Amino acid sequence: MNKQSRLIEQPLCDPVSLEIIRGAIAAAQSEMEALIERTAISAFIREKKDFYTALFDGNGTMAVGSMVPIFGDMTRPVLEKFPMETMQEGDVYWYNDCYGSYGAISHSNDQVLLAPVFRNGQVCAFVMSWAHFADIGGLRPGSISPDATDIFQEGIMIPVTKMIDAGRVNQAALDIFHRNSRYPDQSIGDMRALMASVELGVRRVGEILDRFGPAVMADALAQLLQRTRKLVRSKLAETFDYGTHSFTDAIDTDGHGNGPFHMRFSLTRTKGADGEDVYSFDARDSDDQAPGPINYLMNEGVPGMALGLFYLGGDPSQVCNAGGPNALDEVLFRKGSFLQPEYPAPLGLRGLTAMRMISAMCGLLNAGGGEAPAANSAYVVNIMRGTYRTDDGRLKPYLLADGIGVGYGARSTADGIDAVYFVAQENYPVEFLEAGYPVTMRAYGIATDSGGPGRYRGGCGIVREYEILAEETMVAIRIDSVKNPPWGIHGGKSGRHGVAIVNPGTDAEVRLDPLSDRNMLKKGDILRIETGGGGGHGHPYDRPPEKVLSDVLGGFVEAETAMSEYGVVIEDGRLNHDATLSMRSNRPKTLRFHRQEYVDAFV
Repeated sequence: MNKQSRLIEQPLCDPVSLEIIRGAIAAAQSEMEALIERTAISAFIREKKDFYTALFDGNGTMAVGSMVPIFGDMTRPVLEKFPMETMQEGDVYWYNDCYGSYGAISHSNDQVLLAPVFRNGQVCAFVMSWAHFADIGGLRPGSISPDATDIFQEGIMIPVTKMIDAGRVNQAALDIFHRNSRYPDQSIGDMRALMASVELGVRRVGEILDRFGPAVMADALAQLLQRTRKLVRSKLAETFDYGTHSFTDAIDTDGHGNGPFHMRFSLTRTKGADGEDVYSFDARDSDDQAPGPINYLMNEGVPGMALGLFYLGGDPSQVCNAGGPNALDEVLFRKGSFLQPEYPAPLGLRGLTAMRMISAMCGLLNAGGGEAPAANSAYVVNIMRGTYRTDDGRLKPYLLADGIGVGYGARSTADGIDAVYFVAQENYPVEFLEAGYPVTMRAYGIATDSGGPGRYRGGCGIVREYEILAEETMVAIRIDSVKNPPWGIHGGKSGRHGVAIVNPGTDAEVRLDPLSDRNMLKKGDILRIETGGGGGHGHPYDRPPEKVLSDVLGGFVEAETAMSEYGVVIEDGRLNHDATLSMRSNRPKTLRFHRQEYVDAFV
């Protein structure tokens, strides 16, 4: 090998510069998100924090993004319609078209803005901002309803569009979009926040390019992608032996009387002709698409992203990028299934299916011999729309979309997390709800006994109790896992499902269908929502009695449950050690999984 060949093989980006660039792109991505949070108007973005940002390399491959396991190929839809050689500095592209983006966006409320970053006349990177808009038209205020039967009932669809052409804003397109919202002021403000975020991203990435140069930065991003891909493939090899490993999970209903809907995942590891391992993910045996809006147009990058995030496990030397999706050699779906529905099937409640997908991926990892958590509950969505009377006597419309946290599955080394709404999003504070909407919060706390019993307890859900102050309110409820609660593992039991009750404990008490709309409430009615908990991990009798006592004193577990499920006797707030020892001498037998009963596998 001559000296020139050795020099060519040397990476352009040295290890120290690599770590500086890794930190810089992560900081730029975080700063973009902070700007959205501080400048958006609608509650679902500003308070709930339902927004994400990402940076991509010059080829459109994701280089760093939020820790969200539903990311797909975000740049492909833009590059297909607007080839890179046609792009100019100052361009910004926009879409929310689920089917036109191959599931990169999986329900229409989410708006994506993508901007190229130029240096020396060449596209060197892309930046993206994405947020959930409160209302974009459709069948009901909020644009999401269990009643929807096609995607046209879920609001306006924006195909890939050049929102800004070399710095000139396409105001006509924006005007059409905002005109289709019942709350245009929120829509205008939120879009301005997204536009500012991508403008900031272009500036910050440009600063990194100016410091290191396009060639060094491109090499750094390629190294980071390869680092993540290599890690994920090595972890896959540790988890999955050669052969096929499978797991099945289920969603109760689509809100139209159909279901359950089963998602069936398999991962096969084989040896390729070149001696390298080949990993194939297969979801083709999943059930047919639903008439209702629980369909999830699952992008091919999603399974690898979910696996990648699990294996990254918060490793500070890694970034969330396309290395996870690139670690899989093949991803197979079946057109017409509820994970790859045919246009124009409704998609609005795909979040329910995405949450079940995450738990099914954990089940698949466990089936292969990994140590993934037990199943999560799917976060609950409560959408209230109606009219309230202002101080001067006028009737005014309102829209409250309250996503409510649930319990996450227990881990092999720790309890599940309590009261979580998806990834980094938050539950609305009581003060915010009462100040901004015609409701009074009569209760807000932990849903006792909702977490699945286990050596490590499943996370607990939430209780919210609203008193309606509006003149009239139509409520849509999204609760899943009633018939198919979140499973426990290795002796841990399933979490408890959620429930929605109007006027609980009175003669007028009504239990709402867990996935339903057009539930009419009037002024003075009480709506109580209890969300579900995650599955437990390990035999409940192996949980230290002191931890069970702490759970009882903290309101997470009832004393009766401590005895019946954990074999721990608590009297007057104290442990009865002798009675506990006697109870635990008769240890119940278990199997690998638990969902209402113990089984070795789900089918």
